[in-house]
Amino acid sequence: MQTSTSDRNQYTEGQGKQPEHTHSARTHTHDHYHISHHHSDNPLNQWEHRAYWHTHEHNHNVLVHSHDHSQQQEEAEHGKESHVHDHAAPAQSPA
Repeated sequence: MQTSTSDRNQYTEGQGKQPEHTHSARTHTHDHYHISHHHSDNPLNQWEHRAYWHTHEHNHNVLVHSHDHSQQQEEAEHGKESHVHDHAAPAQSPA
């Protein structure tokens, strides 16, 4: 199945335990996480992940995808995912 999103087509090459599905574009608010890589002096673990978060209105464009976890989990845990967007205009981000 192919779905047009602006001038791009999205589809899945393979299918997970959940069939390919489409999420409509939406704007909403929840905690929003970022991950950075921090260089460490520890020779056994030179990189560590550092998380930080904030809350603001942001958008998600249309998304076509598949996954192995349930769609109920996807919705319930959406706020725990890291997101990419333009912080100058997070509700109009192209991400």
